Amino acid sequence: MSDTLMISVSGMRGHVGTDLTPELVARHAAALGAWVRTSAAGQMAAAGARADRPAVVLGRDARTSGPMFSHAAAAGLMSVGVDVIDVGVVPTPTVQLAVEHHHAGAGLILTASHNPIEWNALKFVGADGIFLDAEAGARVRALADEGPPRMGWEGIGTLREDREAVRRHLDAVLALPLIDVAAIRARGFHVALDCVRGAGASAIPPLLQHLGCRMSGINLEPDGRFPRAPEPVPENLGELGELVRRSGADVGFAVDPDVDRLALVDEHGEPIGEDYTLAFAVRAVLDGRSSEAEIPTVVINLSTSLVVEDAARAAGARLVRAPVGEANVARAIRDEGAVIGGEGNGGVMLPALHIGRDAPLGVALILHLLATSGLTVSELVKSSRRYTIVKAKGPRGPELRPLYLDLRAHFPDAEADERDGLRLSWSDRWLHVRPSGTEPIVRLIAEAPTRADAESLIAEARKLLQ
Repeated sequence: MSDTLMISVSGMRGHVGTDLTPELVARHAAALGAWVRTSAAGQMAAAGARADRPAVVLGRDARTSGPMFSHAAAAGLMSVGVDVIDVGVVPTPTVQLAVEHHHAGAGLILTASHNPIEWNALKFVGADGIFLDAEAGARVRALADEGPPRMGWEGIGTLREDREAVRRHLDAVLALPLIDVAAIRARGFHVALDCVRGAGASAIPPLLQHLGCRMSGINLEPDGRFPRAPEPVPENLGELGELVRRSGADVGFAVDPDVDRLALVDEHGEPIGEDYTLAFAVRAVLDGRSSEAEIPTVVINLSTSLVVEDAARAAGARLVRAPVGEANVARAIRDEGAVIGGEGNGGVMLPALHIGRDAPLGVALILHLLATSGLTVSELVKSSRRYTIVKAKGPRGPELRPLYLDLRAHFPDAEADERDGLRLSWSDRWLHVRPSGTEPIVRLIAEAPTRADAESLIAEARKLLQ
């Protein structure tokens, strides 16, 4: 295996042409189809899918390698007797919703999310619209290694297109009772938008039009030729900030290439950090709930900012943290009966719609909050306590358990959580040390009221790591 082919629970990613080839994509797509036909038979029956000829929804982002890999994936799926429903270039959450809509046995998304342009990836979705768990992912990989059983001429699957998936997705967002569409339209927001030449142009502009917004956009061509580093973090949003200032927009929105993450720029053109996306979405959902309703639950991951925790607790919600990873958060949302959840990278998950990170949903929730509160983005930021997150990396040895023990001994007053590495927390700060899932390193993440406090936590962890 090359150093850049990364295998995860729900798929794999790598460099196009070296790690990822059409042959590899076809084989693993066939393995997913074979898994659907065998191991997932019970899931399909529960969802109402046909056991004799199951279907898999296929979608992709706008990367230049997408058409090549889409053809390869479709061939692999059809070769094991699975029908393919091709939704084309769409957001990742659109594919997840389409899996549920079609009662498909699985979904296959060709996207490397926020990775640079030379990457692509396969992401596997189960019949429930959630990314595969470790057990199912391991079975798909085993089928790929074994060589999935192929069909003869009489059992080959069919291919059909579904070009209504984005429309259904947006209709579902607009139909959510908690989003006051009339209030948003009445405000007539001016929105600046950066889609990084990814799949976002298929969904965000029509959503803004439905919400009565005026739009100024950049990088809307869905050709996959990213003009900047595609991750929507503050250091990559300078052009969007300039657009906000130049156009006088009320807010700036930036999405990643597969449109499951959303970042905000305030009305002054300043990026505010991805954690505020989820914090504001939590406020939008919880502010409208009746005080007589049962205590709501919010689920976030262990590395999500305290600004989200503060937003949840201010509304009287119960907060649950899950290990890092969308699949982990999604299953915790389902198991805990949460009303909203997500990750601090700009991923908003609303089970009333579906349990997956969804940037179009995030856009609607943020605009709802702005419309109903009457506040600007910068005023919303100022209304919350501020924190600083510092992220670092360190070398990873063969065993991390001694490091965790040393950290717990060094910080005896901290609350410890070892479900995903080690997270040490206090009332107003935390430190998370965990092994990377994609690199031979340890990730060190700390948050505190000041940068100096956060950097001090990182420095103490580094000493013990060395």
